[in-house]
Amino acid sequence: MDLEIAGNTALVAASSSGLGRASAAALADEGANVVINGRDADRLERTAAALRRTAAGEVYPVAADLTDPAAVEALVETTVAEFGGIDHLVTNAGGPPSGAFLDATDEDWQDAYELLVRSATMLCRAANEPLRADGGGTIVSITSKSVKEAVDGLVLSNSVRMAVVGLAKTLANEWAPAVRANVVMPGSHATERIEDLAASAHERGSFESVEAAREAFVEGVPAGRLGDPARFGQVVAFLSGAPTSFVNGAAIMVDGGEAGSIL
Repeated sequence: MDLEIAGNTALVAASSSGLGRASAAALADEGANVVINGRDADRLERTAAALRRTAAGEVYPVAADLTDPAAVEALVETTVAEFGGIDHLVTNAGGPPSGAFLDATDEDWQDAYELLVRSATMLCRAANEPLRADGGGTIVSITSKSVKEAVDGLVLSNSVRMAVVGLAKTLANEWAPAVRANVVMPGSHATERIEDLAASAHERGSFESVEAAREAFVEGVPAGRLGDPARFGQVVAFLSGAPTSFVNGAAIMVDGGEAGSIL
C-alpha cells in the first residue's frame, strides 16, 4: 500500500529511542524526510545513522529539550529550513516516573505536565503555519493506553496524558480540514520503558524479581506477547498517510487487546 508520503517532511519528537524512534523509522522507510529529536546529541546521531540504513527518505537529527520553549521553536525552524516545510508532526515524550499517588510530589506533577502536555502544545503551536500550508498535514500524538484504563503505579501518566488527547481532539476540529489530528495509545511494547518499569516495580517490592515484573506485562495481553515497536511505528505512518485521509480526531488503541475498557 502506498501511503503517498514520499518526499514529505515529518518531525518526530522524542525519537532517539523507543516508540518515537520506531515511528521515525517507519516514516523514513516510506520515503518521508524525517527530523528526529532527543536531548542527547550523541545518542541522536547514532540513531540517525542506524535509521539511514533502511530509510528511503533523509534522516536529520536535531538535539532539543522539548520542555524549553526556545528549543522547540528552534527545532521547528530548523526542520523548515532544512526541508522547506512540515507535513507531518508526531508529538511524543518519554514516560514520567512510576509510583503511587502519595509518592508523587508537587514537583513530580509539574515535571510530568511540562514533559507530556506543554511539550505537545508548544510543538503544535510552533508548527502551526508550516503544517497548515500547501494543502495541510497531519498530527499524530503518541500517548498511552493509560488514558483509557488506569495502570497501577502510573498515577502521573494516568492523569496527565489525558490532556494530550483533549488537545488532539480540539485541533482535529479547529484546524480541519487543513490538518488531521489523531492519537495512538500504545500498550506494553518491547522497549526500554518496559525494562525501566519492571525494574521500578521490583524495587518497590511488587515483584520478587525484574523478570517476574517483566512477565507480568505480558500476562494481561490477549495477544500473548509484548508489542513490536516497528509495527507500532507503521501504525503512526499509516495515520499520517493518504489511506487515512478521512480519519480525524480518532484515538486508537495499539495494545494487543490489553485494555479492558469498552470505549
